[in-house]
Amino acid sequence: MPPPPSATYQRLREYIAERMRMSHIYKPLMLMELLGRSSPAPAQDVARRILGEDVTQIDYYTERVKRMVGKVLTGNGITAYCNVAYSLIGAYSLIGGDELSDAERDQLQQLCRQCLDAFREQRGEEVFAHRSRHRSPISGSVKYRVLTRARGRCECCGAHEHQRALEVDHIVPKNQGGSDAISNLQALCFRCNAGKRDTDCTDFRGVQASYGHREAGCVFCALKGSGRVLLENEGHSLVIPRRHVADGLELHQPEWNAVVELLKLRREQLSAQDATISGWNVGLNSGEAAGQTVFHAHWHLIPRREGDCEQPRGGVRGVIPSRRAY
Repeated sequence: MPPPPSATYQRLREYIAERMRMSHIYKPLMLMELLGRSSPAPAQDVARRILGEDVTQIDYYTERVKRMVGKVLTGNGITAYCNVAYSLIGAYSLIGGDELSDAERDQLQQLCRQCLDAFREQRGEEVFAHRSRHRSPISGSVKYRVLTRARGRCECCGAHEHQRALEVDHIVPKNQGGSDAISNLQALCFRCNAGKRDTDCTDFRGVQASYGHREAGCVFCALKGSGRVLLENEGHSLVIPRRHVADGLELHQPEWNAVVELLKLRREQLSAQDATISGWNVGLNSGEAAGQTVFHAHWHLIPRREGDCEQPRGGVRGVIPSRRAY
């Protein structure tokens, strides 16, 4: 017969199964690290276990490999990149690596280690300063405020947090004297943040601030309420950005994203309300020559029904009658 479970097993099992609250992934990962060893675990070992589960960190360094180190080594004829079946990432291999003996591999690894040690001795703690969390870490509440202010989107490219991991970035980098004040923080996706690096002080929050621009006398800027859809007759709707900008093609990427979302939402609403709608025209008049009369960018969403005009062929091409039918 198997021995009865120990008191420690029963205590831990009861805690894990019944009392451990999952506010994040940290507690089970720390327990897994401790359970996998018979000696005490240094905090750094626990951190490595957590790092192995952090997809955003893996994504960050995957981009570093593809865009930087992998590209350089491949360009120098040291490595080769190849596609891997059932993978979207691919893999790298040493050119001629199959000719190396185990002893040669060990010697080359030692040489790489010597290069690393010399570099660390020269640079000190600055090697990973751009990823360091030791210098006055940004609190969770401040991160939340920054991401909320950005509406969950990258303030550079407009990517949503569900599309790409977002990071809180220092506008003026720490190594240039930048502070941890919320006024010096912005939300960037990991790709934009990696491209910005720690030598660039570009403030993408200016994009966010520009959304508040209004122009006196503009009929659309004067609209009240929070809605940005102005209903016309028989369902014809306008989608109107809040920011005053004359040309719809000059919108920032997050505004483009919002316009598309509103157009889709309004289409769904009208389709649910009116079963006779069988098609749509979506239009933007950009410039006086194109028929724009209100110089605040806006999109027309026009529901179409069978028989609402004698010859619908050509759709929006009909703005120039001679090009409507072909």
